[in-house]
Amino acid sequence: ILPGSANLVGGRGFTVEMRPGRTADEVAFPGAPATVKMACGENPKRAYGDKGGPQTRMGEYAAFRTAFLEAAAYAGKHAAYRRQRAAWDERRRRAGELDAAAAAVGAGSKPIPGEPAPEPPAVDLKLETLAGVLRGEVLVQIHCYRASEMAEMMAIAHEFGFRIRSFHHALEAYKIRDLLVADGIAINTWADWWGFKMEAFDGIPENAGLFTEQGGIATIHSDSPMGIQRLNQEAAKAMAAASAAGIAVSETAALRWITANPAWVLGLDHVIGTLEVGKRADVVVWSGSPLSVYTLAQQVFMAGELVFDRAARPLTDFELGNSAADRAMAPPTAKPAASGGAP
Repeated sequence: ILPGSANLVGGRGFTVEMRPGRTADEVAFPGAPATVKMACGENPKRAYGDKGGPQTRMGEYAAFRTAFLEAAAYAGKHAAYRRQRAAWDERRRRAGELDAAAAAVGAGSKPIPGEPAPEPPAVDLKLETLAGVLRGEVLVQIHCYRASEMAEMMAIAHEFGFRIRSFHHALEAYKIRDLLVADGIAINTWADWWGFKMEAFDGIPENAGLFTEQGGIATIHSDSPMGIQRLNQEAAKAMAAASAAGIAVSETAALRWITANPAWVLGLDHVIGTLEVGKRADVVVWSGSPLSVYTLAQQVFMAGELVFDRAARPLTDFELGNSAADRAMAPPTAKPAASGGAP
């Protein structure tokens, strides 16, 4: 769950384990690293341009740089405090040892006068998150469409020494795929959404295929509550578009768009994303190729627990008439007259 795409820095992300739960703690994915959502482009200036926020893309990047300068200074203050506190603790330890040694030999020395502990700087939750980004502890996810804007965010990351984990949407990633791959940045893109606003006009359905051809980590995602349930079919669409353009994408590579690659984006590829010994048993059993529109999910296991079984559930209205029992009860249909050829 990534908060917002209109805020330059939307806030911390929350990685969910897809199972029922009553509280956030009960559905939090165990051991998931911290993430943060950022955004650039049309959304922030449209949402905040008349509310004191940046009115231009240039203003957005100035605000990003200002925020990271503040975060660097904040991190420096806390690092200095930790050094001062460690030195103070060491002096107190040595003083205690001297006092104990003097008492042991009956020297009767007076205890070394104490000194006050250094005062810790105040905690700022906004800057704490950005300081975590600078320390490499928080995975950066950025909503960004255009090639030029992704390059600007990469320049800011280079300036302040942090890594971008993934650009979300990234419809023009194909234009700078070499730069993104060189920086180890993934993209989360649509199969074929484009043209719904100015910065989406240059989207092409071959985006994921071209990025994969470059050696990059691509994922297929969707903002649609319908599309998100059929990412296997979305991946198949992107694979077909790539194939039609002469870009070789194997079924394994297309499956990685919705399995191993998203796991890497979330920093969880060591526990999920592929079928390997020692990983969580998050498994879907399909009735056929997952990339076919005719394929159904037969069983779903989460962490080894069976959470969905098609055979154990009642048929829906859409499926009535297609089961073996219903077909057996149906009246016989007339057979066509023999024509002498093959039926």
